[in-house]
Amino acid sequence: MAGRNDNRDVRGDVRGQIREFLSTRRARITPKQAGLPVYGGDRRRVSGLRREEVALLAGISSEYYTRLERGNATGVSESVIDGIAHALQLDEAERTHLLDLLRTAGTTRPPRRRPARQRVRSTVQRVLDSMSGTPAFVLNGRLDILTANHLGHALFSPVYADPVRPPNNARFLFLDPHASEFFRDWDKVANDTVALLRAEAGRDPYDRQLSDLIGELSTRSSEFRRRWGAHHVRIHATGVKRLHHPVVGDLDLSFESFPLAADPGQSLLTYTAEPGSPTQDALNLLASWAATTDNFELPASTNDSEHTESVETPD
Repeated sequence: MAGRNDNRDVRGDVRGQIREFLSTRRARITPKQAGLPVYGGDRRRVSGLRREEVALLAGISSEYYTRLERGNATGVSESVIDGIAHALQLDEAERTHLLDLLRTAGTTRPPRRRPARQRVRSTVQRVLDSMSGTPAFVLNGRLDILTANHLGHALFSPVYADPVRPPNNARFLFLDPHASEFFRDWDKVANDTVALLRAEAGRDPYDRQLSDLIGELSTRSSEFRRRWGAHHVRIHATGVKRLHHPVVGDLDLSFESFPLAADPGQSLLTYTAEPGSPTQDALNLLASWAATTDNFELPASTNDSEHTESVETPD
């Protein structure tokens, strides 16, 4: 009985997520952006598109779309999903997220699956260790750092300063007072991080540890709560991270994320610098510093206990 109740609770929550996701996507698109005629006397009680307008653009009845937005996901066809994705101008990450939510809401029992692997295979660890000049990590979908090579550990030494294991990028970002110093583009990184967690929650709504993490961050950080409520999702496989390391200063690092096919849920993350750039010089200096220490002791200002306004504690 407990399993059935848990499943019903998850599907009920997912139906709410479908409603909120679709309504937030509707709200961001104006009739003009959707190619619909706009009349001077059209006074709208809602921002963006109305449900019947989405239905018209998707080629389905307004009653059917309304039921779908309320979470009734039984028997939704691929053509209907394509029509809604077109009407709401969903990108690939958003379309995938909608599919994940609809799949979960339409199932009658939780999928049988093995827990996601938390151990990193020795061959993967050897690959990381062979990349001596490149910071490299293995992360799971919750953004836990499962392992890193020596340079990766040195690069993310502020994240590793938290005694909780495994270290978690989202927890550091929203709850550590020094995250805004470490991530020079904190606001962008925060948006991307929440969008990644939102997509992961759609992929695996039965992950209790992910739910616990989201609950903790929602309780303790207003910055996280605000972003979580926006229901943004994204695929984040490549880009540039602008960091400020407490030992070597500013770094502009290109990153690539590679899914590990043999270990579902795990990905290999690497950071590289432009050859001959100041960042490459700083990375070389960081490697020299890492070679002389094992515990990566940081300057005192990075390990103090003061809090920022973005961190809240429960009542």
